Formats: sequence, structure tokens, C-alpha cells
Amino acid sequence: MIPRYSRAEMTSIWEPETRFRIWFEIEAHAATASAEIGIIPKAAAKKIWDKGSAATFDIARIDEIEAVTKHDVIAFLTHLAEHVGPEARFIHQGMTSSDVLDTCLNVQLVRAADLLIADIDRLLAALKIRAFEHKNTLTIGRSHGIHAEPTTFGIKLAYAYAEFQRNRERMVAARKEVATCAISGAVGTYANIDPRIEAYVAEKMGLVPEPVSTQIIPRDRHAMYFATLGVIASGMERLAIEIRHLQRTEVLEAEEYFSPGQKGSSAMPHKRNPVLSENVTGLARMVRAYALPAMENVALWHERDISHSSVERMIGPDATVTLDFALNRLAGIIEKLVVYPQNMRRNLDKLAGLHNSQRVLLALTQAGLSREDAYALVQRNAMKAWEQGKDFLAELKADKDVTAKIRPADLDGMFDLAYHTKHVDTIFNRVFGGSK
Repeated sequence: MIPRYSRAEMTSIWEPETRFRIWFEIEAHAATASAEIGIIPKAAAKKIWDKGSAATFDIARIDEIEAVTKHDVIAFLTHLAEHVGPEARFIHQGMTSSDVLDTCLNVQLVRAADLLIADIDRLLAALKIRAFEHKNTLTIGRSHGIHAEPTTFGIKLAYAYAEFQRNRERMVAARKEVATCAISGAVGTYANIDPRIEAYVAEKMGLVPEPVSTQIIPRDRHAMYFATLGVIASGMERLAIEIRHLQRTEVLEAEEYFSPGQKGSSAMPHKRNPVLSENVTGLARMVRAYALPAMENVALWHERDISHSSVERMIGPDATVTLDFALNRLAGIIEKLVVYPQNMRRNLDKLAGLHNSQRVLLALTQAGLSREDAYALVQRNAMKAWEQGKDFLAELKADKDVTAKIRPADLDGMFDLAYHTKHVDTIFNRVFGGSK
């Protein structure tokens, strides 16, 4: 985690204090469940809760113990025993380290997912507001970066909204998939621990029991979780790149808000750069990079090994913290995005009506020409506009082969911009329903 790209609420999930507190809760809930089914004394379970709840876990002390034991869970349990006293012998009854580690990791991932879902909601709210604001703001659509046909800026934002609605659903599904608990003991057979204890801990921690844990929770669940983060990051980059292109000097249809006192370049005082969108692009690359090691963690030896452990200690915090930061940065970009409708219209008119070429093509085919002949007829006039700056409509009207099939007055009607936006309401109804 890099502080520059971190937000406190997400980083707190991964701090040692949080991790040790979750470990304690898992152990204490397991002790309570053991007491309820008569495995350990109820008084001992109560003592574990009382002493552990009041304890402030000393990270330096735990590190000191681990330096000797070379085992993080044993170090924690030893330190916990220093707080609890003799009743500590009833802690971790029949459990193995993975029961604590895996259950804790999933609690952390669930909490992180809740924050990420809230982040997506913020972005969705911003996209919706700006989409309706520019629902009918005409702009040129581009394919391959080249002028194609007119659209609206609202539609551009609507397709981003629809994509992040899907991303939200994916995040909810990933949260559900990773929200499992394993308290099943060595090799996951429950030989030394009653399955009822697992069920109790799962309920208390907001999880569900893992059907077959093999001592560890299967890592396909985590692979899906981190892959989902990667997909979300890709959608963020798509939107960030759109903004970066629209801010190019030659285009300048929209740009990031440039705050008072902000500087764009150490050398050139005139610069206003899309630095936030570029930052989102870079952070998206990092989030995607964490998906591959998560997938490689799926293939572990037999019932367990710990080759996944070092990976998850890195990618768990880094991927969630980075995505949390980037989502909020992107939401802020959209909320304050400066839009220039007049520049959109200027660019739309730049190619003198060429964006109507398909409509003329279709009209010629409906008038009896083959598609090949109609295409050649439209293209020869379009290239005059493209290469020589001629007015496309004027060239079409001057072409006797065109006017033999389409009256000049009808050609005028084919250059009506409203033709291209007649289904905006249909698109918005599909994306947003009846809401505004």
C-alpha cells in the first residue's frame, strides 16, 4: 500500500490491529460455541471474551514472539494467553492456523467489497447526473478515433453507467462467493472440532460455512474476487481514456476540472493536463496485475500448502486499497468534469456533413441501386469533402447520378441531425428505466 493512493477507511481493514482483532473474534466465537455444546467450561469461554475484548494487542510483542516461533498464529495465541491467563488452554481447541487465517482473510475481503460497492455507487450517481445533464448534447461519435456518426454526450455517459451497473453486480457476486468460513481443523475433516462450531463462527462473522475446506478455503473463490477487481479496473480505464482523448487540444470537448492554484507543468505555465485520468489508467493496470497471481493460487498441493499466503498478504491490501482510491478519483473526475458543447458542435461540423454518408447510401439502395454502386457513388463525393474540404451536401446535389435517384430537397432532409438522436429516449429508458 502506498499512502499517496490510499484512503483511510480501506487501509484500516488491512492494518495489523484489525487483523488481530478479527483473529480474536474468531477464536472467541469458537470458544463460545465449544462451551455451548459442552466441550469447554462456559466460565472459560466468558473469561476468554472478557479478557480478550479488553486487551490491546501489542504488535511489537507479537512480532517478538514470532521471531522465535517463526509462526504468526502461534505468536498471536501466545500473546493472547498473556491477557487471558490459564483459561487460554481452551482457545484454539481442535483448530488449525488456516481456520483463523482463511476466515479472517474472507472477513477482510467482504468488508473491502462493501466499501468498493459504495465506491461504485458514488460513481454511478455521478454518471447518472451528468448523463441526464447532457442527454441531448450533440457530439460526434468516433470509431478507430475517426469521425463516424453523431451521438450525444449523454449516451457516452449512459454506456459507462450501464457498464458500472454490471460491475456492481459482479462485485456483489464476488463478495458472496468469498464470504465463507472454515473452522474444520487439520485437513478439513472436523476430526477434532465439531462442525457446529464452524456454523456458529460463520454466523457471527457474517459468513457461511465452506462446504469442503480441505483445511483451507478453495482459492478459486479468491481468484474470482480479484478477477472481478480487474474487470472493474478495465472499465475504469475505458472511461478514463475517453476523457483523456476528449481533453486533447485538437478535440477539447471535455476536460478535468482545473482548480485554482493548480499547475500543469513545471516548464510550461499554459498546460492543463488530464493527470487524474492518467492516474486512474495507471492504477487500473496495477489492479489487473493482481488478478493473475490470485489465479495461480488456485493450484495448491494436496489438502493445503502456503504458497498462496505471501501472495495474498500483498494483493489483498494492494488491490482493494488501489481500486478504492481509483474509484473515488474517477467519481470525482465525473462530478467536476468540464464539458464544452460548443466545441462538440464545432467538431461535429468539421467534416462538412460526412457523418450523413450512411443515410444517403441507404436511400440510394432503397431507390434501386445495388449496395456496391450506391457505396461507390457516395464515396466519390465523400472523398471530395474529405480531401478537398468540399461541402458534402453540395457535392451530392451536383452529382447527376445521385439526383437521378434522390431529389435535392430529399437530400436536405437527410442532413437533419435529429435523425441521429431519435432513439435517445429508448436508450436512456433501457439504462435508467423511468428515473431521472
